[in-house]
Formats: sequence, structure tokens, C-alpha cells
Amino acid sequence: MLSDFRPVPGLLQALTLLRVESAGPVVHLRLARPAKRNAMNDLLVRELQTAFVNLPSDARVAIVSGEGEHFCAGLDLSEVTEQDVTQGILHSRAWHAAFEQIQFGPVPVIAALHGAVVGGGLELASTAHLRVADASTFYALPEGQRGIFVGGSGSVRVSRLIGVSRMTDMMLTGRVFDANEGHAIGISNYRVEAGQSLAKAYELAQAVAKNAPLSNYAVVQALPRIAEMAPAEGLFVESLMSAIAQGDEAAKERVRDFLAKRAGKVRQAS
Repeated sequence: MLSDFRPVPGLLQALTLLRVESAGPVVHLRLARPAKRNAMNDLLVRELQTAFVNLPSDARVAIVSGEGEHFCAGLDLSEVTEQDVTQGILHSRAWHAAFEQIQFGPVPVIAALHGAVVGGGLELASTAHLRVADASTFYALPEGQRGIFVGGSGSVRVSRLIGVSRMTDMMLTGRVFDANEGHAIGISNYRVEAGQSLAKAYELAQAVAKNAPLSNYAVVQALPRIAEMAPAEGLFVESLMSAIAQGDEAAKERVRDFLAKRAGKVRQAS
């Protein structure tokens, strides 16, 4: 499966802590600090932002994974120990800017999780639209034990993923969830055997890439925003997005194929 991917030429090939490769419409971004358990430093955060702003024009889906034994063990604390308040705010806002490009970028994003998904690693995973976790995955938010607070959007994204009560438990007590527990509380959309998260993410990415691009864009851009609106406003935006999506020629062609029985019907999974 990894043999399908080739380095993306140009600017993205010059990144030092992020490996960016593509296979047709699927782009694979790998955190490349395995000796540091892929802990996020300022450079890696900037490179993530650069990569998502400059995805290849033919990209339709992105996968984010981590090299080595872990997805991401969180913030590299060595970079923040001497920050003052102003520096801390700017540091957090830099993470917010980078992660905004992931969640609200041009394509759906799938996170392939294994090993540690801790602190900032869980914040990063929560920016993805789908998450695939293998059996080795574990989740933690040890900020409370470190005397700090989440700063990479976790108070918004993680709390909405698993609920404020569970996030409070993780931060106050240091509670760790394993792959099965994380799946049960909704962190992962798919739970696979050890070593299989990237393969499953690629399988899903290939399926998502076949959708009409405008439909995919509407899903990742509109759904989270509608969820934050009052019902009446949300329903109006839903009507607008529905009309825009179905007015696209690619959508019309797919509906014609379905009506002409050239497209498969929805069937129960075996």
C-alpha cells in the first residue's frame, strides 16, 4: 500500500519534519519525528499549515499519520518552558491557525492512529474528519499533571468529540483510554487490528475520493458550522448547501446514473 505513494515535488518535498506523498487523488502526510514520538514543535506545526495550504491541485483526500511507534505524543514541552504570557498566547494561536487549515481545508482528512495519541496529538487527531485507530492506540490529556492547559484547540474540538465531562476526567485525573475505550466513546470512527490503521485509512480515502468534490467540500465545510448554529439558521444554510451541491454537474450526472441503474444501491454491510 505505501508503495503506491510517491513524494510530492516542489515546496512540500522541502519540508523537514513532515513527509508528503501522493497516490493519485490521495495525499499522505506523515509526522516525521519518530525519535521524539512525533511530539509537535513549532516547526512541525508550521509545516502542517504549509502543507495543507499548498496541497496538490488534484488532491481529493488527505491522510495524516505518524512515523515510528506513535502517532503523536503531544506538545514538545522543551519549547514552552520559558514562555511568558504573551508568547504563550501567540504559540497557542499559531496552533489554531494551522489546525484550522486542516479541518476547514479543501479536502476531507483521515487520521491513521497508532500508539500514543496524547495531548496535542489528540488535538491534531480531532481536526480530522475521520479517525482510524489500531489496537495499539491510547489516548490521554496529561495537561493537568503538567500544570498547563490545552492550547491547540482541544477545549473546542476534543470536548465536542467526547464531551466536556470525559475531557475533564482525562485532564484532572490523567485517565488513559485504550483503543477499545476510545472507540466506544467516539474518538475513532474505525477500530482495526495493530498495524492496520494506515491501510484502512487508505481504503477509506480511495472511496471518499470517488465522491463528487463539491459534495465532499460541502460536508467538511458546512456540517460543523451548521452544528454551531441555531436550528432555524442551520436549516436555512442546509437548504443553500443542498441546492448548491445538487446544482453541480457532477452531482447531476451521478443522479442520472442512479436513475438509469448504472450506480449501485445502498446495501447492508456483510
